[in-house]
Amino acid sequence: MALTIFNSLGNRKEPFVPLEPGKVKLYLCGVTVYDLCHIGHARANVAFDIIVRYLRYSGNHVTFVRNFTDIDDKIIRRANEQGTDYLTISNRYIEAFYEDFDRMGLLRPDVEPRATDHIPEIVALCERLIAGGKAYPVDGDVYYSVKGFREYGKLSGKNIDDLLSGARVDVDERKQDPLDFALWKSSKAGEPSWESPWGPGRPGWHIECSAMVMKHLGETIDIHGGGKDLVFPHHENEIAQSEAATGKTFARYWVHNGFVNVDNEKMSKSLGNFFTLREVLKVVKPEVLRFFFASSHYRSPIDYCDGNLSEAKAGLDRFYRVKEKAEGYLSRGAFPCAIPPGDDFAPVREAQSRFRDAMDDDFNTAAAMGHLFDAVRAINKLATDDPAAEPGKAGAFLSGFMQLNPLFEVLGLLRLPAADYFRNEISEGGDGRLPESEILSLIEGRKEARARKDYAEGDRIRKSLDDAGVLLEDGKSGTTWKYKD
Repeated sequence: MALTIFNSLGNRKEPFVPLEPGKVKLYLCGVTVYDLCHIGHARANVAFDIIVRYLRYSGNHVTFVRNFTDIDDKIIRRANEQGTDYLTISNRYIEAFYEDFDRMGLLRPDVEPRATDHIPEIVALCERLIAGGKAYPVDGDVYYSVKGFREYGKLSGKNIDDLLSGARVDVDERKQDPLDFALWKSSKAGEPSWESPWGPGRPGWHIECSAMVMKHLGETIDIHGGGKDLVFPHHENEIAQSEAATGKTFARYWVHNGFVNVDNEKMSKSLGNFFTLREVLKVVKPEVLRFFFASSHYRSPIDYCDGNLSEAKAGLDRFYRVKEKAEGYLSRGAFPCAIPPGDDFAPVREAQSRFRDAMDDDFNTAAAMGHLFDAVRAINKLATDDPAAEPGKAGAFLSGFMQLNPLFEVLGLLRLPAADYFRNEISEGGDGRLPESEILSLIEGRKEARARKDYAEGDRIRKSLDDAGVLLEDGKSGTTWKYKD
């Protein structure tokens, strides 16, 4: 099947047809660098990292641009609080961004523009809008005239009259209309500023992205992405100012990821359930967090809680156990050979086509991972305790794993040697005990080994748990466990 994408502009799935065949121009709204990134930022960046990886896996040449907003009221406020300048603050948190997201395995974009490096382009775009009667200067500021763009609200579905009657807007008598928004802000005492035809000042938030998109990708792009919180006003305003200036479609597909909830509540500092990515990575492995995000469709809300993280850990452990076996077979001289025929191994032989079908359905990573688990179950039927005695099974196991490798790479998973992944275990309780998610993963592996009558492997897993201080009890209802006293 061909790739379809849910386009927020129209709220429907549409076949993806790039402007130029085989080439994709994609822009993702980046972060405002005044503080450490939180898990909502992590969810958005992982979602679009996977989208970019999949587009490239599918044979497209992707030009990926993600910006940094490095001048903003919050940045200025933070600089004043700390007695420093905006540049020190923005540089500090850009460096922190890289530190955190490099651990998450994010690909670096092709271009990472900063707003303050594009002041000439921003000023030129403001001049273009003024010349076209779509914006107006007043006392050193420049405002965009919302009523001058007839299609305002086409992305968010908001009606101008409703916005006027119900919106909470700052009263500014200088505006021609309360909904008009700032393209350029005149400087205040002590604030950083740049020269412009309207006097010293700095850009507004919305105009920055339009200018950076046009500079690096052109006046019309294929995909513009961001979190759902950016639909209004940021992305709505980007459309208005960009299309008013050029007379062209700004972005053909608008893609927005869902929110992160914490224990089924909206993440909020006031509720005390707000977590930075750096805090989370002290207790959760980066790949486990990636797996957790990928286990839900990018548009769906996702609930960050201990139970869901434990499930993610157990699932990723199962993938790494397959890699561990494959690495062991290779080290003992096995080499890939044909996967046996039959329905039992169809999930392996068809893994790539099934994976692509899922991802072509609006990047459905949840369904794609389901196919990977099906393939892993099939591969495990080929596991052997003695690859030298059963080279055919070991070779078929290796071949199956090698077919899955490119799919794991699309999701950004299995980046480490298996030994490193398991050696770098983070104790969930901080007491040195084997984490519950690891125990459940091993029990599931033992169950699969016993189902295929590989009793030696089942006994090995039981002994490893016993050595780690975990007792297993097999009963009619299944296997239960407990820590040794």
